[in-house]
Amino acid sequence: MKVPTRVSRAAKRLRNAVGCGRARVMAGSGQQRERHFARNHRERLREVCTFHDAERRPAAVAEAANWLSSWPVSGRRAGLQEDSMVSLRRVALVLISFVGLIAPQLATAQTWPTRPVTLVVPFTAGTASDVLARSFAEFATRELGQPVVIDNRGGAGGNIGAAAVAKAAPDGHTILFATTGPAATNKLMYENLAFDPERDFAPVVLVAKLPVIIVARPNSVADLAEFVRQAKANPGKLSIGFPGNGTLGHITGLLLARLAGIEFNAVQYRGSGQIVSDLLGGHIDVGIDSMAPYVTNVQSGQLKALAIASARRWPGLPDVPTTAEAGLPGFEASVWYALLAPTGTSPQIVARLNAVANAYLDSPAAKEMFGKLGMEGAGGTPDALRTFIQSELAKLGPIVREANIRF
Repeated sequence: MKVPTRVSRAAKRLRNAVGCGRARVMAGSGQQRERHFARNHRERLREVCTFHDAERRPAAVAEAANWLSSWPVSGRRAGLQEDSMVSLRRVALVLISFVGLIAPQLATAQTWPTRPVTLVVPFTAGTASDVLARSFAEFATRELGQPVVIDNRGGAGGNIGAAAVAKAAPDGHTILFATTGPAATNKLMYENLAFDPERDFAPVVLVAKLPVIIVARPNSVADLAEFVRQAKANPGKLSIGFPGNGTLGHITGLLLARLAGIEFNAVQYRGSGQIVSDLLGGHIDVGIDSMAPYVTNVQSGQLKALAIASARRWPGLPDVPTTAEAGLPGFEASVWYALLAPTGTSPQIVARLNAVANAYLDSPAAKEMFGKLGMEGAGGTPDALRTFIQSELAKLGPIVREANIRF
């Protein structure tokens, strides 16, 4: 929950007055009588400033109310000036309002979750995001002591499920297992998006990345550098398949064209399986897509991986170079997965969910899952996820706008 600036400032000033061993209050540290007055009321101030204890909170608020009513008399007896009394009273009243404002959220954070948590996956069952989300949900159920239930709400590139979470109560019981689209890039392409991912979600944690892979027909080209040379020699003739307009495979293909200075014939498909079939059948030259659907065919030698758009090689395909190693430094692209909560969710709830997610990423179950799916575990803080999302929008935004990808 976002606290008004004037409230947080007032709370901070009162905390400084009583929590740092300094008896200063609002009217100037050089006035001995005001310091003496603050010392006499320190414990009462401390009761207000330590309202985080749920059992003591009602008594603390009642004590503060009685204390405030006594200020005019006790303050005059102490010899305080009237303007000092007004300032002290005003700040304390703001702090009492602050107590009432966030006390319910603090109580919720201390007891969360009080019922099953719904983890919305904005894609259908069986997709990579669904499989990973179910693995996490099983772990989180044990950690939280409440069931974490998967709710698949596919459609519109993930926007239907994301919109539902954006409108949900910010109580920590509805969380989005987001992918690149609904968490970032859909904002660049959909004109009537029912939510803004930067405005309507509180970042929790970056869970994993699934790098994009560039694959070709066996014996077609030796490596990525040769493919680029052929594309430059035959502008617009080589064909690249990707799964649909506006997908990360599509955007990555456009990024490749920009960085390598090439032109190609773009072929859209409804899914990865069709790309694999047409590569095996010799109908297209190259496919650009998230890695998972291609690993088996690459391992068996039926397809040739030219590069993985990642900062490091994937252990499951140790002989496949990164795009930087293949001659395109700075060319990195991944489908990524993140936990997002509705804006307004208590920071304490976000912190606990973040801790559970990071614990999952260190678990054997997660490492086994990443090995099967070709993913890279991530983790980190909510602020790190926020920064990452901003960097993705900055990197991919110019590509989307230049290609005029709109829905």
